[in-house]
Amino acid sequence: MDKLNLQHVELIVNTMAETAIKNEAYFSELDAVMGDADFGVSLAGGFKAVLKDWEGFDHSSIGSLLLSVSKTITGNTGGCSGPVWGTLFMRCGMSFKDKTEINIEEIIAGLKNAIEGISKRGGAELGDKTLLDALNAIVLSLEENKEIELLEAFRKASAAAVETREITKGWVAKRGRQSFTGDRSIGTYDPGIVAVGDMTIAIVNALEA
Repeated sequence: MDKLNLQHVELIVNTMAETAIKNEAYFSELDAVMGDADFGVSLAGGFKAVLKDWEGFDHSSIGSLLLSVSKTITGNTGGCSGPVWGTLFMRCGMSFKDKTEINIEEIIAGLKNAIEGISKRGGAELGDKTLLDALNAIVLSLEENKEIELLEAFRKASAAAVETREITKGWVAKRGRQSFTGDRSIGTYDPGIVAVGDMTIAIVNALEA
């Protein structure tokens, strides 16, 4: 595999949805430690809406599909998660406009665009202990492994995303509800970072199947 086609991206989105729904209680439990315990419920609600609206989305290109997903996620995901995850899909959709295949360079560019958009939308920066740190770890890993087979590059990027949850565990949360707890957030997992890691694991497994 040297590119992702539209069918691959459809599988990726469905896998993300299944992961969010499967881990609804777990992600909320993580959020309950220092947050308001609604992250899992909010994220699962948004992705349940995605699956419900799936057949009505524009599947003519990768970009149009992701923009359709973005609209549904934004409108059906509660709290701050709606704008964040909606922006992730929107910025990637804009980057992949009219494309039915994307290579690793295009994937990296799309994720960088998403990171920039999420940062502008919510004010978070790298190092604030948010999902941006996990997304950035994925980008750095993909850039480091651009010359290898795409699925193997994804596997390494997934490992980097999972490692980020442990790296950031010792950080102070600077955004979201957890930031209100100050130093007490040290030693806790950010649920968004965990979600990104779990989704990447599931995506690699789905693409390998």
